[in-house]
Amino acid sequence: MKKIIVTGGTGRFALELFKKYKKNKNYIFLSKQKLNILSNKSIKKNLIKYKPHIVIHLAALSRPMSVHYKKIPKSISTNIIGTSNLVIECSKLNIKLIYFSTQFVYPGVRGNYYEHSPLLPMNNYAWSKLGGECAVNMYKNSLILRVAMSEKPWKHNQVYKNVFSNYLYHDEVVKIFPKLLNKKGIINVGSHDKSIVNFAKKTNKNIQIVKFKQPKNLPTVPIDSSININKLKKILKK
Repeated sequence: MKKIIVTGGTGRFALELFKKYKKNKNYIFLSKQKLNILSNKSIKKNLIKYKPHIVIHLAALSRPMSVHYKKIPKSISTNIIGTSNLVIECSKLNIKLIYFSTQFVYPGVRGNYYEHSPLLPMNNYAWSKLGGECAVNMYKNSLILRVAMSEKPWKHNQVYKNVFSNYLYHDEVVKIFPKLLNKKGIINVGSHDKSIVNFAKKTNKNIQIVKFKQPKNLPTVPIDSSININKLKKILKK
């Protein structure tokens, strides 16, 4: 089996991966303290030490979304420069890099976005993830996953009936992830249903359903960031 390094090994999705692969010695989960993506020296040291076939890049600055406006240098350093550092070091050793991006790199207006659809992020978080994609795209031994996923259970007290995105829970992504390991390019990863109400009700039957209204002085929220998953479905059928 291929040896795999996971960056951001103590993050939310990484912990779900760890639950499944904690007894598998070929999976190496590295925290920021062990592998700092802002240090090429740290990256190189770990790649030479563990000699992985694949690096799954999960280390990122995500929420709260406001941090990407309040601390722009940190957002750029972590999500764009840190990812670029990984690409540089993986390319030197011809190690495959799998990058977890987001469905929010699409415009978020009409939904049903294909992998080849035009990109236009609506907030700084998505811009930072797209910045990372730019570096990964330059390295052909790579896979970009534009994933619509969330923690389980739904963590909010409310859900918007007029905002759409075809989410999967972290554990659902973990289940299908092995079938994506050997792929390259870009793949959208999401569910069949773009109703966030239905998604939230899977884990909270009594959740409050409300209508979303765009705030005037806050980052724009994508109204329909649902992604087309035809490519994913073909892979899973095989």
